[in-house]
Amino acid sequence: MKIYDMVVQALLGAILLVVQVALAPLPNIELVSILVLVYSLTFGVKALSAIYVFVIIEGLIYGFGIWWIHYLYIWTILWAAVMLLKPFGSWLFWTLLLGIYGFAFGALCAISYLFMGGPGAALSYWISGIPYDILHCLGNVVSGLVLYKPLMFCMGRLTQIQRKSRTF
Repeated sequence: MKIYDMVVQALLGAILLVVQVALAPLPNIELVSILVLVYSLTFGVKALSAIYVFVIIEGLIYGFGIWWIHYLYIWTILWAAVMLLKPFGSWLFWTLLLGIYGFAFGALCAISYLFMGGPGAALSYWISGIPYDILHCLGNVVSGLVLYKPLMFCMGRLTQIQRKSRTF
């Protein structure tokens, strides 16, 4: 990866952190999911760099607790889903995927509790978080409906700028 690409991915990872911190007071309302989706569609495998810049900085800021273990795989799952479904996607399709992902977020996080505390810990973690998963689902759907097209436009402009800068 070239230095220019590394800088872009680092900045995109920093943007993930900024929007996460800015919306942290709201329960499970976040823009990280829509940004990971847009980054994945735009940059493909390079988006993983931005995702893991975000994950590492999150750990440095908030500590490397059990919640951080989820982050090691949870955003990669969204990235992989986008990569697998890329040929079928449209604006409404991606909005639906964001909603499903938001609702499934707690269940996906419970996987690490399954290994650390057993099935009871995983089940109780997941069930106790269902109200937050519903909010996460709704927040992701709204962000997809409102922000998908403008963000994709911005990413298109960014890639145009990248292509032009490489010609010099």
